[in-house]
Amino acid sequence: MTAHDSDIEKQAETDGDVRAHAGEAGTEDGIEMESDDPMQQIETELAVARQDVEAAEEAMLRMQADVENLRKRLLREHEKSRKRTLEQFMIDLLPVRDSLERGLLAADQRTSVEALKEGKQLIMKMLIKVMGDHGLETIDPEGEAFDPELHEAMSTMPSPDHEENTVIDVIEKGYKLHDRLIRPAKVVVTRKP
Repeated sequence: MTAHDSDIEKQAETDGDVRAHAGEAGTEDGIEMESDDPMQQIETELAVARQDVEAAEEAMLRMQADVENLRKRLLREHEKSRKRTLEQFMIDLLPVRDSLERGLLAADQRTSVEALKEGKQLIMKMLIKVMGDHGLETIDPEGEAFDPELHEAMSTMPSPDHEENTVIDVIEKGYKLHDRLIRPAKVVVTRKP
């Protein structure tokens, strides 16, 4: 046997081993290796597609759980914030309530009308300050032009002394809280005589 014959024999053995291993194993990491058989290629592609779908479903479920947890956390934080804000407002209103109670006690002790009036004025100042500190603005538009976004016309009156659509009387003041209208001012508006 020549050296050339020996090389050919070794090559044939190697080719045979490769064919044998491909027939036996045919898979790599749970997915079949590509082969010349079209049916086997389709099955391999199907297996890969199934794995992709499972991975996508898992990712979607994780994302849904994360969104739900975030929603619940935001609701809890919103509720805590609302309670803290309301608590601070109540703490600020307590001195006003205390003053009202003291005023009622003083009224029972036959205090002069002037003293009661002065007490009411002080309480009113306290209340206006507390509400203003929390962002409440008063809308008192007497003498101003009628604004349908801030005022509610209760009636109209002819007036030769004022321009048309001027507020000549405020029946009930309006209020805005942090630039948001919470109650329009109820007003009487002029019209042409």
